[in-house]
Amino acid sequence: MSTLPPLAGLETAQLDWPTNETGVAGPLSTRFGDVYFSRHDGRAETEHVFLAGNDLPRRFAGWRGGRPFVIGETGFGTGLNMLCAWACFDAHAPPEARLHLVSTERYPLSREDLARALAAWPDLSGRTERLIRQWPEPVAGVHRLWLDERVTLDLHFGDAAERLALLEGRVDAWFLDGFAPSKNPGMWRPELFAALAARSRPGATFATFTCAGVVKRGLAEVGFAWRKVPGIGRKREMLAGEIASPTADARRERTPWFRPPLPRPARHVAVIGAGIAGASVAAALARRGVAVTLVDRFDRAELGTTHLQGVLYVKLAVETNLQSRAYLAGLLHSRRWLANLDPQQVLWQPSGVLQLALSEKEQGRQARFLDNHPLPESVVRGLDAEAASTAAGIRIDTPALDYPGAAWVKPLALCVQLARTPGIGFRRGEVTELVGGETGWTLTLAGGARIEADQVVVATASEAARFSQTSALPLQPVRGQVSQLALPEGAPALGRVVCAGGYVPPPADGVLNFGATFGPGDTDPAEREADHAANLAELERGLPHFVAALRKAGAELSPEKLAARVGVRAASPDKSPYCGPVPDAVAWREDYATLAKDATRVPDVPGRHHQGLWISAAHGSRGLASAPLCAELIASRICDEPLPLEWPLVDHLHPGRRIIRDLIQGKPVP
Repeated sequence: MSTLPPLAGLETAQLDWPTNETGVAGPLSTRFGDVYFSRHDGRAETEHVFLAGNDLPRRFAGWRGGRPFVIGETGFGTGLNMLCAWACFDAHAPPEARLHLVSTERYPLSREDLARALAAWPDLSGRTERLIRQWPEPVAGVHRLWLDERVTLDLHFGDAAERLALLEGRVDAWFLDGFAPSKNPGMWRPELFAALAARSRPGATFATFTCAGVVKRGLAEVGFAWRKVPGIGRKREMLAGEIASPTADARRERTPWFRPPLPRPARHVAVIGAGIAGASVAAALARRGVAVTLVDRFDRAELGTTHLQGVLYVKLAVETNLQSRAYLAGLLHSRRWLANLDPQQVLWQPSGVLQLALSEKEQGRQARFLDNHPLPESVVRGLDAEAASTAAGIRIDTPALDYPGAAWVKPLALCVQLARTPGIGFRRGEVTELVGGETGWTLTLAGGARIEADQVVVATASEAARFSQTSALPLQPVRGQVSQLALPEGAPALGRVVCAGGYVPPPADGVLNFGATFGPGDTDPAEREADHAANLAELERGLPHFVAALRKAGAELSPEKLAARVGVRAASPDKSPYCGPVPDAVAWREDYATLAKDATRVPDVPGRHHQGLWISAAHGSRGLASAPLCAELIASRICDEPLPLEWPLVDHLHPGRRIIRDLIQGKPVP
């Protein structure tokens, strides 16, 4: 079983820029002493070796599959190979086809070096600009980029063999790139070839510039047939080939319940719930050409102005765990997602978030977190009180963690915009019953109307467990009240979202939002003055100088003068979201009953699910960091694509995890 590498930043590539006989600079890795592409004609080399070597023009032209064509690459480098594959796809593929690119990179280029390297091909400038605009921070993990409506790129930052072993998805054609085996033997090792075979679809092809013996032997040992074919330029020969029978996926031998269900048709999907979880998954499916019916009891477009602000933030554990990994991946994903969705920043602001350390205990926790997680300062950094004050624009008396890329969002307006994605139809109503059949699902609405769909996604927060199929999933409602203050002229403004026991973002439209209360098990929607008082006390505890400045400006800081927004979130017992296929709890109790007596006796029985039924729920107060990534995960699974998370994190979010835990611990399963 693969384990996840340390959660950390990566060292970026160190480059030299020699020139060729035409005077055009091309990058050379000083670490490996090798070039990223041919100094004579890198573009022609890419097109000959990887595009022609995998017969891509012909395969693209004939691609009619409901899923995307998937290319995998061992070494993203400057991105030239993937940009050329994208251009080839646009030139040859039919309009309805989609392309999914998966590429590993141990030493990612800096944004500036990437732009300099790709400037050599001005005809690719439009594609290059989209890549550079979304270029992720050098953090180990999966980073999804949307190159255009039909093309998606997943960058897997880290060691190639490790990243491909963690990949959840299969590949149609491989670009075996990277520095020569003589210069980079650490990549061309048995673990890499084993991962290539395990992540291939039947008949997957490969092409590579090298003819080194270690490559030929490694490919043959895992089932690839290789042949020498004419090379290009000074390279007389290269390798190409295919694999007939990929290696079986043995990663879930000890956890067969997490084996994913087989794909099924998804021409029409019904999404229940139009909040951030439901609206984001509806938009993700619609972008893929799936017809979506979004169902909710009310239309958010009719709610008018609420002035509510949500915060894109995370609170990561001192010791790296799966939950922290998933949330950090979600934070970075949501930041790119928002920038791509709303580049004018009408719906959000990349203000950054400060997490105050108001006690010695919290100061120690933050210090240990930073010691354990050498992440780039552009992702998270520690600030002393003076630096925190500068960032916030108001005096702060304690140190803090600063997330410069975090943000605040207008959640209602965001949901409305997502629901307007072409391909989504809105249906107002309450779903009272779900009935599955051999070919799809029937949703019955209050009043008797029915909706037929191939598949269904449940995204109704604390009410997500109200259906018979989802009732085994433990969900706790959590009431929260946000207080709202209309600011007078001359009131101070914050430069960062500030979090401690509560949160307060910079004001928007002349209104300051702060809170929120935390009421587990409480679903009362009524406004409470006591909650306003609690929010005011928490605001003053964290930002006493800010509150004093508000009072001096004439702000009416009393509970009876505040407006309120009350909401009910949902939480799971382990505080991670539920994201994935809905398990058949009755079948799981039967199939895995032996776990109650001996957890080491694992039946070799794949987990049975309610086919075509999915859930995205239990996002709690951090839904802006988890729901968009969960939406991509579900949409990718429905559309048979590589997933945007490593497989252990996919399993961590699986809705059936609590059923297995309760069986092992001898607890009754609902």
